[in-house]
Amino acid sequence: MTSPNFWKQKKLNELSNQEWEALCDGCGRCCLHKLEDIDTGQLHYTRLACKLLDINTCRCAQYDDRFSHVPDCVSLKQDLYQNLQWLPSSCAYRLLAEGKDLPDWHYLVSGSRQSIEVAGISVKHFAVNEDKHEDKHKDAQQFIIDDL
Repeated sequence: MTSPNFWKQKKLNELSNQEWEALCDGCGRCCLHKLEDIDTGQLHYTRLACKLLDINTCRCAQYDDRFSHVPDCVSLKQDLYQNLQWLPSSCAYRLLAEGKDLPDWHYLVSGSRQSIEVAGISVKHFAVNEDKHEDKHKDAQQFIIDDL
């Protein structure tokens, strides 16, 4: 069992597996495909989501076995500091790594899993599963989200 405010008492590398997993707010943003501008290095999020993302729950449908289905899926716990730039600015892992606190809408703060939807952070209402879109790589630019 996790202690209250455990994220304020420990560094990320000191968290138990249960505490680490509890930090995930379930927004689904890290599962969105991203495009990098070759000239500027700027990262652009798209509405296209990984084939394993259950868009209704914003959770990975094969979390424990995801690497066998999506070999380039990233293990944040192992590579967090190498991957901070592509994590959304609202991500709990990124916020804590940057020395910031969790936002008020995070369920560990608010006490409600619904607060993420109320705050408009969840991808549930705009994400498109990559397997449901034909020729996703050819025209992925049409799915870029400017306000994420």
